[in-house]
Amino acid sequence: MALHWTKLPKESLALLRRGCVIPAHPLALDAKRRFDALRQRALTRYYIDAGSGGLAVGVHSTQFAIREKGLYEPVLQLAADAAREWAKRPLFMIAGLAGKTVQAKKEAEIAVAHGYHAGMLSLGAMKGASVDELITHCAAIARLIPLVGFYLQTAVGGITLSAEFWRRFAAIENVIAIKIAPFNRYRTLDVARGVVLAKAEERVTLYTGNDDHIVLDLVAPLAVKRGDEEVRVRIQGGLLGHWSVWTKKAVGLLERVQAAVASGWVDADLLALDARVTDCNSAFFDVAHDFAGCIPGCHEVLRRQGLLEGTWCLDPKETLSPGQGEEIDRVYREHRDLADDEFVRANLGRWLA
Repeated sequence: MALHWTKLPKESLALLRRGCVIPAHPLALDAKRRFDALRQRALTRYYIDAGSGGLAVGVHSTQFAIREKGLYEPVLQLAADAAREWAKRPLFMIAGLAGKTVQAKKEAEIAVAHGYHAGMLSLGAMKGASVDELITHCAAIARLIPLVGFYLQTAVGGITLSAEFWRRFAAIENVIAIKIAPFNRYRTLDVARGVVLAKAEERVTLYTGNDDHIVLDLVAPLAVKRGDEEVRVRIQGGLLGHWSVWTKKAVGLLERVQAAVASGWVDADLLALDARVTDCNSAFFDVAHDFAGCIPGCHEVLRRQGLLEGTWCLDPKETLSPGQGEEIDRVYREHRDLADDEFVRANLGRWLA
């Protein structure tokens, strides 16, 4: 059964458009690298109680390899069921979609069947395709489910996408949002230009995935020329791997940003937080080793809090990099006020019950 954005629950759609915290959901494994449903459910409960507006499941942080391991549908189903059972308020649920057209369509059908509101479409498998081929692919998936575009940085498998691609993508009527995550200011502006040139800025909500520039993405409007008109668009929220940890504080940060933007005054202390948050991300995402440890780095924070038992990934070679643990120690010391360890400690027993 196909799903169009006009049929989405109004409260959930309003949440997405207002801007919220959407963690990119990690994958919980045990020491034998088997799916740990108990701790996966605990993570979902943590994100909901922390105040997240939704969840993104089956995305990069959930590990693309869940597909070849036969875990894609079990992981999506558990998160959807756990969210429905635990949440007492609306959420916006996003499923990661990947692969070439046949695979991505199958994943879209699974997502719709389990009650997801949108699919975030990764284009890594389409490397080498022309813009026409990419748009044909995206349009085919959009006939099944509302789409969230995904500009994934090239360092972890993304492909470079032009402003013209984003103009044509935003013109697809069932596109409702774009996660901008190229970790590159020029390419971030390409997305904004594409959306504005498509005259889609009212329908397509922008989310930051630039984990290296979170606060400034949220406070600074993007000015784009459309003919003689200057159009200003804003990045309204974040769909971030970084926000899969210390999530309670991320929710507070976004609320602070939204209040400042609404008041028309962004203070220097808030602006300075951009550097501090980015410093934390440098440790979690293993910038020193070109992001090789970005997934186990987030796992390590969750392990220290007791939400995960270990940092295990599906690929045994995917581990913390040399010195990464020490860097996480450092940012814990220097930025402890950005951590939510006390919140987790107070609630961990409930989430694991």
